[in-house]
Order: sequence, then structure tokens, then C-alpha cells
Amino acid sequence: MNKWRKILNERGFTLIEMMIVMLVISVLLIITVPSIIKNQEAVNKKGCEAYIKMVEGQIQSYKLKENKTPSKEELISGGYIKDGASCPGGNEIVINADGSVDEASS
Repeated sequence: MNKWRKILNERGFTLIEMMIVMLVISVLLIITVPSIIKNQEAVNKKGCEAYIKMVEGQIQSYKLKENKTPSKEELISGGYIKDGASCPGGNEIVINADGSVDEASS
């Protein structure tokens, strides 16, 4: 019983200790947040490039099947791509008349 009283009577963290922990956490956040934001832009760019390559592959598939270059509407109605699909950055894609694909500038 004496053991439990000793545990219950111990003091918790002091205000100074809590402030030091908060300071350390703040410094870590200040160091990591800018790099996370910068990396997000690179991730969006790579994701858009991958999406454009996928759409180019779908265009090639359509060309092989139908023997013509599709419009975006024909790709959507044929189930090759989804309506409203866009790059991870939010930009839509543009399918040119020659079948090439570009990212719409925002």
C-alpha cells in the first residue's frame, strides 16, 4: 500500500519542462514544414506527368480500335477516361487535334 501512495504523491512535469518540450516541437515544425510544401509541388508535377502518359496510352488504344484520333468527349463516352478527371494539381488536360496531350495552364 505504501508503494501506491508514493506513486500518487509524485509531482508531474514542471512548467519549464513543458515549455522546453513545446520549444523543441516548434523548432522541428519550423524545419520540416517548408520542405514538405516544396515537395508537394514536385509530387503534383510528377503525378500530372503520369496522368498525361496514361491518357496518351488510352488515345493510342482508341486509335488502334477505331482507326481515328479521338476527341476528349469520345474518350469519355467510350470509357477510356473519366469525365472531369484532372491532374493532381487541379489543372485539366487538353487533348489536341493531333492526339497529343497537354496540361491546361492555370
